[in-house]
Amino acid sequence: MGKIIWELDFYSRPILDENKKKLWEVVICESPTSIDRSLDSLFQYSQYCSNQTVNSIWLREAIEKAIQEAEAPPKKIRFFRRQMNNMITKACNDAGITAIPSRRTYALYQLLEKRTREVYPNEPGYDAKAANSASVQYPAMNAVPLPDAVRGDRGDKWAFVSLEAADFAEMKEWDISFGEAFPLSLANVTPETKIPGLIIYSPRAIALAAWMSGLEMGWLQLETGTLPRLLLETGVSDNWILVNLTTPQTVAEAKKFDETKDRANGVHFLAVQSSSESDSFAGFWLLKN
Repeated sequence: MGKIIWELDFYSRPILDENKKKLWEVVICESPTSIDRSLDSLFQYSQYCSNQTVNSIWLREAIEKAIQEAEAPPKKIRFFRRQMNNMITKACNDAGITAIPSRRTYALYQLLEKRTREVYPNEPGYDAKAANSASVQYPAMNAVPLPDAVRGDRGDKWAFVSLEAADFAEMKEWDISFGEAFPLSLANVTPETKIPGLIIYSPRAIALAAWMSGLEMGWLQLETGTLPRLLLETGVSDNWILVNLTTPQTVAEAKKFDETKDRANGVHFLAVQSSSESDSFAGFWLLKN
């Protein structure tokens, strides 16, 4: 069995108790780290919590209950809600599990959306007004260059490419040193959907991919303006300058990449290779906005 990762959210829900106070809930699901996992096969757990018992002790006990129901405990737990950082981190640490702030909670986002549509409206005390409140958004940190140790000293090249969604069915057979995927059913794309990507060709491919593997990979974001560039967004608010777009041609290619990504419901990929002739990938990450 490979490395098991969970995704967790602990927050108030649009349900009022008998005292007209919002119920809280912990929702946990397994991260589908490979392309061939089905959502139905992922471990899921949920438990409501009175607003009077919202603390790290209750959350730790809930995590321990989930572990008892699971086939195996996770190696780490991802969470996206930054304002819950201290409580979630303490509860996970007390349960002996590393907590990781991350935007790579693709399965959890879908599970929360499903519960918002299908579960909460059927609960006593459901509050439709609260359910329609805005979702959490965090401002990104200022973008910074990649560390010198993984940059190719101007030896790096890059290219925008695209694959059909059906091509990823064989991803498990590809020679990839570092990376992570998820089932494309998370994004409701058809087999013919074009999935855009960026490939970086670097003489330091392994060093670059190994460094990236230590990040919580979110997605690629096009930033236009006086200095157009493509950013790698990681963690819950970190930004890295991946590519500077210095010509009208590269800006046009990046805009086409962004448009294709939108048509693919946000799905795209980042790959790292030593050269365009290589048959293997130092790194390959399937990503989603």
